[in-house]
Amino acid sequence: METFGEALRRLRAGMSLRELASLAHCSKSHIADLESGRRFPSMPVAMALDKALGANGELVALADRRQRAVVWPTASMDALPPVEAILADPRRFLDGDVVKELRVQLEAGKADDGALGPSVALPRVHAVLAAVQHSVREVRPQIRRRLLAVGAEAAEFVGWLYRDLGDLSTATYWYDRAIEWAQETDDGPMQGYVLLRKSQLAYDRRDALKVLTLAEAAGLERWQLPAQVRVEVAQQQARGYAMVGEPMDRVERALGKALQWLDEFESGRDDSGTQLSSKYSRADLTLRTASCYIEAGQPARAAGLYQEVLQGKSLSRRDQGYFLARRAFALALAGQPDEAATVGMLSVRLANATSSLRTKRELGRLVRALGPWAARPGPRELGEALRA
Repeated sequence: METFGEALRRLRAGMSLRELASLAHCSKSHIADLESGRRFPSMPVAMALDKALGANGELVALADRRQRAVVWPTASMDALPPVEAILADPRRFLDGDVVKELRVQLEAGKADDGALGPSVALPRVHAVLAAVQHSVREVRPQIRRRLLAVGAEAAEFVGWLYRDLGDLSTATYWYDRAIEWAQETDDGPMQGYVLLRKSQLAYDRRDALKVLTLAEAAGLERWQLPAQVRVEVAQQQARGYAMVGEPMDRVERALGKALQWLDEFESGRDDSGTQLSSKYSRADLTLRTASCYIEAGQPARAAGLYQEVLQGKSLSRRDQGYFLARRAFALALAGQPDEAATVGMLSVRLANATSSLRTKRELGRLVRALGPWAARPGPRELGEALRA
């Protein structure tokens, strides 16, 4: 299998080291060391070189593969060729059956994420992306569109995994790849869905205006989104309205629209035939509504909504940890520091078990919100647990 250095030399053919160094904002000696194998790139360097050479993610995948050994999981892949064989001769192996199995592995990665966290899910999903990126130019035309569709879905999911790990720049990179591949396959719903995801990424960055404008772009009729995704879009618009300071009645109207779309989805009236998100239930809408109330300055109301869902059994371990942290943050904002610290300690244990940096970032916000009560036993214990 081609190494990073070998791929870099091949892609640079006809371009001088000086030209590439200027485009990628990297020294000539560093690039020479990468090509010879004396060094291996960091992810930002790999992304810069990939963009400069128009490699469509090939160098990024090779860089990431070095850090996370790319092998097929066992189980259902036993009867199929190894990934090395597929990458070596994609025209031979990437037929319809293997494309179907790539999707099976993608779904298994999603299950891994919910139960064990993003670090466990990444190798499996990166194996899918490696097959897509390496093979898309080589496969038969009738397979290419299906392969790109799987690639778009996998890239969107990997963007989510990196978002959960706190690597927002890499998450942005994969969301951009997802939109690009969705455009190549003329997949409107996927394009709209990734715009929604980018709005959620903007929320992580606390970019209020971008939260709103991307959510409004995701809601355009041209994407023909299924009802379950329209629920998320309307809720995200409500959050954007709250963040930019729109009146509460506008926030409530958007939340009401989200509830109407949820009713349509649950009643089976949605005839789009498209499924993007794996689920979106009333519990999900309740959780997102709570975040809107935090942004609108009603944290006590938000804490009650979080508790309503956390008492049920609908959340994965990773999500339970995250929304415990969100509830604790709401309690702190509502002036209940001791209860906030108690809930926060439950979240710390789950964040460690699932390696969720997204949850730990939220716990960091909680500790800052508890600053006025830092000397109290509960908040002090929570701060020490996070530092440890």
